[in-house]
Amino acid sequence: MLGQRHRFGVIIPSTNTVVEHDFTMIRPDDVTFHYGRMYLPRPNLGSDEDFLDLIGQIRESIGTAVRDVVTCAPTAMLMGMSAETFWGGVEGNRAFIERISAASGGLSVSTGASACRAALERYGAKRISVFSPYQPVADVQVGSFFTEAGFDVAHVTGLRCASATAISEVEPARLEQVVAELDGDDVDAIVQVGTNLSFVRQAADLEERLGKPVVAINAATLWHGLRTNGIDDRIDGFGSLLRDH
Repeated sequence: MLGQRHRFGVIIPSTNTVVEHDFTMIRPDDVTFHYGRMYLPRPNLGSDEDFLDLIGQIRESIGTAVRDVVTCAPTAMLMGMSAETFWGGVEGNRAFIERISAASGGLSVSTGASACRAALERYGAKRISVFSPYQPVADVQVGSFFTEAGFDVAHVTGLRCASATAISEVEPARLEQVVAELDGDDVDAIVQVGTNLSFVRQAADLEERLGKPVVAINAATLWHGLRTNGIDDRIDGFGSLLRDH
């Protein structure tokens, strides 16, 4: 009786408190979200080594999260986690999508990396700046993905959050400061990655003020999932991507 248009299986880290809120806030009528959580027993992110350990935890637990969520018979998959989707560049993202699709019985898969790329292409952006909550080892992967995808990457700034849960504690004033530092007349768009950063509404406000696209990864991922699955609802209040595209 519910989710007759689509039922999305969403994979998120066990530490994430933002994706569910963002997706529920934006949700179109008769679309439902069903979550599989990846268990992350060591959420520290204070160094490159810690971040690589977190990536290892994701790789160990994601199969179980996908296995569990597909038992509710979703019609498509959304990745509510982003770092792993950028790992290995364009080819790494493609291989990741193939693995998740195979594990979910052939469902379509929208990743943060694919979604941000598609959004920037839709906007016609060429030169971009990016920020994340990550450590440098992950920011290198993010920058490489966008460069391989054909974008001129002016800057990648990592907030170097101390833990996976600390990402959700970054305040709007800090994010506004980062955007101001990344912006410039030679930058076509600004991209935020890291799904546990609360940025969807703030990105929409900044976009209006700056007069250029500010892409929040949670909004982009949901937009990509909706559009690639035939849902064309224009949704106001969360930026031009969902409203106009």
